[in-house]
Amino acid sequence: MRNLKAPLAIAATVVLWASAFPAVRVGLQGYGPFGLSFLRLAVASVTLLLAAPLLGVRLPRRRDLPLIALCGFTGMTAYQLLLNWGELHVAAGTASLLVAPAPVFSAGLAAVWLGERLTGRKIIGSVIALAGSALIALSGGSVQYSTSAWVLLAAAAVQGMYHFASKPLLLRYSGLEVACYAIWAGTAFSLPLAPEAVAGVARAPIDATIAVVFLALLPSVVGFVLWGYGVARYSVTVATAALYLVPVVALAVSFVWLGEVPQPTELLGGAVSIAGVLLIAQATSGTIESPPAGTDPRGSVRPAKKFRQLR
Repeated sequence: MRNLKAPLAIAATVVLWASAFPAVRVGLQGYGPFGLSFLRLAVASVTLLLAAPLLGVRLPRRRDLPLIALCGFTGMTAYQLLLNWGELHVAAGTASLLVAPAPVFSAGLAAVWLGERLTGRKIIGSVIALAGSALIALSGGSVQYSTSAWVLLAAAAVQGMYHFASKPLLLRYSGLEVACYAIWAGTAFSLPLAPEAVAGVARAPIDATIAVVFLALLPSVVGFVLWGYGVARYSVTVATAALYLVPVVALAVSFVWLGEVPQPTELLGGAVSIAGVLLIAQATSGTIESPPAGTDPRGSVRPAKKFRQLR
């Protein structure tokens, strides 16, 4: 059972993150892209702030703060804004197809900065995945659709940057701690958007508010904690390759929840993107990484200020 914990954590993350795409569409109806971005992160931040002392979350070391800021800005603030803005004009299932190439960006960054091998097959897979996304972006027939599609591809890029940037942190902190740090940092970067969220609370329908709470507690809090646990035990390329399943689940959830049916060209482009990501996955071994020597069982190096010391 122990060997199944990491793949089960990643599988659960896939389901939670897939369900976020239709939930965003519902949340946008009451809060707009800016209010939704801040409120989702704020609710997640407060939840983790209340739970952190009970779960032994430690203060991060000062030298890790720039990397934490990068994770918060890319994986939380920028990703939320780009995803929400893109889904104003692109269906939830189609949005999930456009975000699917995130592993392409994380694999490239991991090859350059973390020394993970970038083979010819990975390069070809990356080109194929991006070509599929370009096909989707060009298939809408309107300027608004195409612009939103390229914005969603930018969301994939910043998500890929988060996966890459979080890997070194996961060698020193638990998945829960990295999720806490990133979400808190992302919320801080999103503070200028708070007035939009406050205005939205007064006018938003109840289903939009429920969608925001769902997004904050499940895809954000639970999803990122589980993802941190899983990716700490695999290479960046192997872990992120599992995300090719997100569009498959998102299309099914969007059909049931919102009644969305993607266009044939969008499905074709999505299939091409997923084929490219699969090619990347096949080029990478799936062996689980052991924590580095000198780390504790959570993959952390032990400095040991506890969260309760935070003032």
